[in-house]
Amino acid sequence: MVDRQKSPGYPAHWEADVVLKDGSTAHIRPITPQDAPGLEALHAGQSETSIYLRFFTYKARLTDKELKRFTEVDHKSRVALIVERSNAIIGVGRYDRLDDPEEAEVAFNISDSFQGQGLGSILIEHLAAAARENGIERFTAEVLPENRKMITVFNETGFDVKRHFDDGVVMVEFPIDPTEKSRAVMESREHRAEAKSLVDLLNPRSVAVIGASRDWGTVGYSLMEHIVDGGFQGPVYAVNPEALELAGTFSYSKLSEVPGPVDLAVVSVPRDQILGVAADCAAAGVRGLLVATAGFDDGGSGLEVQRELVRVARANGMRVIGPASLGIINTDPKVRLNASMAPGLPREGGLGLFSQSAAIGAILYAAASRTGVGVSSIVSAGNRADLSGNDAMQYWEDDERTKVVGLYLESFGNPRKFSRIARRLSQKKPVIVAKSDVMGLRLPPGHEVRTTQAPIGAVDAMLEQSGVIRVGTYEQLMDVAQIIESQPLPAGNGLGVLSNSRALGRVVADNAETKGFNVPVHDHGLTMTDGLTRSVPRLKHHLDTILEREDVHSVIVTLLPSPGITEHAVAEVISKAGEETGKTVIAVFAGITDPTIPVDGLFGNLPSFSSPGRATNALAQVVHYVEWRRRDFGSFAEPDDINLNKAEDLVDEWSQRANDTELVQLSDEAAAELLACYGIPMVPSVKFESEDDGVAAASQLGWPVVLKTQDPYLRHRLDLGGVQLNIADEGSLRHSIQRMKELMEPYGATNLEVQRMVDAGQGTILRAIEDPLMGPLVSFGLAGDAVLLLDDWAHGIPPLSTTDVSEFVRSPQSARKLFGYQGLPPVNIDELENIVRRVAILKDNHPEVALLEINPLVASDRSISVLAVDIRVADAGRRTDSARRAVSFS
Repeated sequence: MVDRQKSPGYPAHWEADVVLKDGSTAHIRPITPQDAPGLEALHAGQSETSIYLRFFTYKARLTDKELKRFTEVDHKSRVALIVERSNAIIGVGRYDRLDDPEEAEVAFNISDSFQGQGLGSILIEHLAAAARENGIERFTAEVLPENRKMITVFNETGFDVKRHFDDGVVMVEFPIDPTEKSRAVMESREHRAEAKSLVDLLNPRSVAVIGASRDWGTVGYSLMEHIVDGGFQGPVYAVNPEALELAGTFSYSKLSEVPGPVDLAVVSVPRDQILGVAADCAAAGVRGLLVATAGFDDGGSGLEVQRELVRVARANGMRVIGPASLGIINTDPKVRLNASMAPGLPREGGLGLFSQSAAIGAILYAAASRTGVGVSSIVSAGNRADLSGNDAMQYWEDDERTKVVGLYLESFGNPRKFSRIARRLSQKKPVIVAKSDVMGLRLPPGHEVRTTQAPIGAVDAMLEQSGVIRVGTYEQLMDVAQIIESQPLPAGNGLGVLSNSRALGRVVADNAETKGFNVPVHDHGLTMTDGLTRSVPRLKHHLDTILEREDVHSVIVTLLPSPGITEHAVAEVISKAGEETGKTVIAVFAGITDPTIPVDGLFGNLPSFSSPGRATNALAQVVHYVEWRRRDFGSFAEPDDINLNKAEDLVDEWSQRANDTELVQLSDEAAAELLACYGIPMVPSVKFESEDDGVAAASQLGWPVVLKTQDPYLRHRLDLGGVQLNIADEGSLRHSIQRMKELMEPYGATNLEVQRMVDAGQGTILRAIEDPLMGPLVSFGLAGDAVLLLDDWAHGIPPLSTTDVSEFVRSPQSARKLFGYQGLPPVNIDELENIVRRVAILKDNHPEVALLEINPLVASDRSISVLAVDIRVADAGRRTDSARRAVSFS
């Protein structure tokens, strides 16, 4: 590998790994002078047509002067990015700033061998991000009319592209600020590419097991045995230099001896051999690696090897599952892949399962097998150094065999991207997520990601906002999954309860109502004591009667054991009744002590439970998901009066004053100026020193006024004398100033200010922060004990739709005080939502705003008033999800 000299101004943060249209990977980075030979090699390998379309003439080679000009750039006004695969340049994109400093001309050259892989659109995204960073707002390009491919690339960016014909060439021009359409285009391309990368791994044409062993009980032995015994439909190659035959197949000493191409390499070798194996796979053109090898979680050299493994793989077009992966499974009869430590293929079905650590993967596999839930595919990402749950969701979104997705998450690598993908996927298929309450606060061994500093509850709020079904344990995940995988989704929350026990039926009905169900019918008159031939038809009649009701959308049949009646016969009747009506039915077989009867899992296609509470909880979560999917999701459109350009200029100026750790606290005037850019008015206040100055300021503001200390903590404490309301005249103000200075003297808080009195109302707090893991986060609560003592906050992850904002302000338990409480009028909720929405947009647009807190934000029936704001600006790091495609390290 060439050791490239990088100048002090080299923008290392522009480097990224990217996924191409065919699912393979490449590396994108700024060009350096040492890339001249590689650039010349790219040019020499191009066809005459490609050279002509790029340079408008044919040139056999680039001159030394041209190579110097192309490779020596300043990374500001002249920028060039190259795309590498296997240490060769396969694409280059560049811009040169024009006489107008906000405009730059772009040009691209893509290797003939990689045309059609989306490199042009990827380079445009990354060049646009770099250009925006350097103050450029528009791109232009000159394209020959016959270069239809390049014209199409520009047209399909999602930007507002304008074209005109001038002097024999097509002139292209477009603004490069991300738009709703350009983001949608980027996300669509990202989705297709990342889904394809997993398609190739879960549907390989051939598999090589590197480290296959003849020693029973070893990982290499089990992986080879399970792939062969599972009936994989393609060729399987064993690679082991010390064996001639393994699992009934010929063994090769090294990968280069394998006679055919290999799509998937399953690797189980010692850690010190892993990088050599990755290099061999790269040389052989392997599509992806499944690394079962563990031992990368020592926090030192292991993580270094893990990082280098991913770097080598991505630089050569390969994706990595693992290390420390339990394996992957695809039950499709056309594939039958069991490249895992699981002893056999699970039952084929509609559940896609994702886990991280091998231990959790084994638990999920066992739970699926025990409950009989059918599986489409399973992915265990291990340390998920590369391929993650985001990639798995991209794949399952398009997989017709997958009906429901289940994920057990131990850490997040890119929660903003997770939220975006999960929200889109949840609108098509249910997504069940199990996680611990401390996920994001600390990391499992081997996971190399950021941790969050967000408040407790923020991650759960993000999941709720994404529409996923949040559960706490793998048992709860399977409870929900067995209902969705085997039953139609309920059409509403109408629940019928049928039981052969009055007490048991009443318990189920009461519990269901607390979960939000409407229970229009509760039939506890079912008699099942007169034998099978009479009881079973009676059960069918009672159940059919309930299912015929239009206000019943699902039914829980909860039964105690009856002499002479088998659970299998009962399950068959219940299942058939549900199938005939197309409604959701589940069974609760309470009091069963025979361990051979599967009362927790599928009875054929009937979800069954031993516990009424578990059944009700699982069904309630399914209904909640259905209600979420049917709601109006609102709009993300931004108000027209936002002055984004001015806000960006202000924030950029302030952030330059900050260093890596220092925050710049804005003055009241600067904070008000930034808020004004987003159409958020701030009630003016005036600081003063003498009584006369205070009186003059109050007269200018207009009576009545509020007097308060400038201390950020005491200015809200009416009980401690830090604020005095509704001062109507000069005499009252002078008296209040004297009294407040006396009260504040012990606290050293005698600096005062006056502010115009606003309509009396409910004080609230609106806060926005930049979290190192989650990115922008907004929080809302009612001022006082609700947030200080009870931690009664609502949290949301921008961007927030109009529906998200509406739910956000209603989420705190104390929010009922905003809607008419104890005879008080409801506040102006429309204007409150408007302020919240604008603050969320501000925070989403400016990662440099480390903290924005409006306290108090006073809400009355007539107005919403911003009385005080604390804004702190930082030299922001890069967010994990941006307007350019890139795959991160875990």
